[in-house]
Amino acid sequence: MKAQFRSGKTNETTPEFFSADVAVARRFYLDLNPPKNRQLVVVCGGLEHCTPDYAIRRETFPFFSIEFVARGRGEVKLKGRSYPLQPGHLFSYGPGTPHYITGDAADPLIKYFVDFTGTRAARLLRSCGLSPGRVSKVFPANAPQPLFDELIRSGLRVRRESSELCAKLLECLALRIAGARAPLKGVESLAFTTYQQCRQHIERHSLRLRTLEQIANECHINNAYLCRLFRRYDNQSPYQYLLRLKMNFAAERLEQPGVLVKQVAEESGFADPFHFSRIFTSVFGLSPTLFRGQRHQQGDTRQTHAALTERLSR
Repeated sequence: MKAQFRSGKTNETTPEFFSADVAVARRFYLDLNPPKNRQLVVVCGGLEHCTPDYAIRRETFPFFSIEFVARGRGEVKLKGRSYPLQPGHLFSYGPGTPHYITGDAADPLIKYFVDFTGTRAARLLRSCGLSPGRVSKVFPANAPQPLFDELIRSGLRVRRESSELCAKLLECLALRIAGARAPLKGVESLAFTTYQQCRQHIERHSLRLRTLEQIANECHINNAYLCRLFRRYDNQSPYQYLLRLKMNFAAERLEQPGVLVKQVAEESGFADPFHFSRIFTSVFGLSPTLFRGQRHQQGDTRQTHAALTERLSR
């Protein structure tokens, strides 16, 4: 399949493999004929508002691709198997992967895509559970969207560094997808729903909660199952997640002038300020006192710089 335009052109002629059943699109195109020895090359990408009769059928594709459904509904058939599409769903295909995509006329698809190639392309897809022909789901449903938006902005700038920057953003996108993966349906989705409910409970009550047992009791499950859920879906224990939330809150409080470390420890749910300091240091690599001193010093420096700038402008 031969592309009809050159690297860096963004608004002249679209490649032959793009569907015509698109009402509005925001796309970028970098190198449609990249060197074969590069490790990872983003070819093109964008955001498409599909028409109600959107349909695309391909027996193969010249590049690897990730598509992400932001809004709407539809269906994708990959390697002869059909999957429903809805917000938060991703799917992939590539050379030798037959794929057939249709939209729901009552709820047309709005979807992002990125096409890429390179010696590391297939491995990148495997790393985020999206080997060609696979469908995945993320939680929350908009988790990859900011990175897709930044990918489009970077690609449209058409600068010397655009190709390298887009490749790095693609790697970040794969990490984000891997970290936000959720089961599609079935028994596994029931476990994931329980995990979500527990996680939300910890978020809402992080300053009050103190122990793993307290979390499990309030979520009405046993300690062991709670830990298994977090290991499966979050790669950390529920108590580690609780401590991270507490420390993030503490760091924000310590940035405010006049706040004592002992006061922040109490507000974060620690009766012992020394225990609080040990946890804070293990998380951030600095004691609360040193952290506060550095942040305030940076604030003073910014204020001094602003004052000098104002004087010089008079």
